[in-house]
Amino acid sequence: MDYRKRILNTIMGKPVDHIPFVPRLDLWYSSNKINNTLPEKYRGSSLIEITRDLGVGFHSVVPGFRNFLEKRSIALQGLGIYDLKSNPYRIVLGSVEFEFDTDREGRTTTAFNTPYGKITTETLYTRRMKSDGASLGHTTKHSIKSSNDLKAVGYIFENIQVEENKKNFKEHMDYVGEDGVCVAFGMLPGSPMHHIMKELMSFERFIYELNDNEKGLLELSEKIGVFYDKVLSISIASHSEIIFLGANYDSFLTWPAFFKQHITPYLKKYSKLAHKRGKYLLTHTDGENKGLIQEYLDADIDVADSICPKPMTSLSLKQVRDSFGDNITIWGGLPS
Repeated sequence: MDYRKRILNTIMGKPVDHIPFVPRLDLWYSSNKINNTLPEKYRGSSLIEITRDLGVGFHSVVPGFRNFLEKRSIALQGLGIYDLKSNPYRIVLGSVEFEFDTDREGRTTTAFNTPYGKITTETLYTRRMKSDGASLGHTTKHSIKSSNDLKAVGYIFENIQVEENKKNFKEHMDYVGEDGVCVAFGMLPGSPMHHIMKELMSFERFIYELNDNEKGLLELSEKIGVFYDKVLSISIASHSEIIFLGANYDSFLTWPAFFKQHITPYLKKYSKLAHKRGKYLLTHTDGENKGLIQEYLDADIDVADSICPKPMTSLSLKQVRDSFGDNITIWGGLPS
């Protein structure tokens, strides 16, 4: 039995010859590769060659966020849009005009021109980040700096076109092969409102806006929802059996009442669409999950990826397993 079959059988509740061990080694590999500190045996090896030699599965859940589809893709990260070669979809901005520049320090500045004004973003990806193995940059200037930016950002998301990326995604799936399951990356936030909180504003600004201008945020959320529907419909229609939607929850930042109102309905919407196609929905559940377990169950997700148990959080792995029962498969969950 290969690792792909082991993983899928586990999710389906079918027998396996042993629990599939699929460690996430991409950060370790990237850092050591760059710093020329890989073990001597593996100096000339790719990561998938190393996992084969170790007899473990190849982890293909979280993508490499520097694996851009094309040069201009880097300009979109300040909007929380990751236009990657390994995605089942590709981003076409169409009528949205923009300019961008990346300096020697790894700072990318992008300016979007809209009928409602100019929107600027700034992201940072330093040599230190690269040396540490990280691929996801840091947003230093968010697109929404005040309520005046909401319509302009809404215009951008409404006018983004999304197309299939069949050739590149097939190559990615073929590369993973039977060594693991190639998870189709949908979106990093779990919903449009989570996208606003996580990608488009500082957290403090978001809390003020949510209390002072909820109507404006809901209107923007609907416009971002149009974009989500485009991305997720292509992802769910892809050849991958598992769809990735949402990451990095925490019962303080995405508190239970907020999760119930603004994230659970979207996870449930897309899990239902995935199930109609015979697919599974995975969400990246690292963080403090106290108070959120029931939301995952209500959303009818299939895989809780990267559960973070005691001693790093307040819930033990047993508590989470007992709560999930046979409804949700835990992928990961070993305390560091």
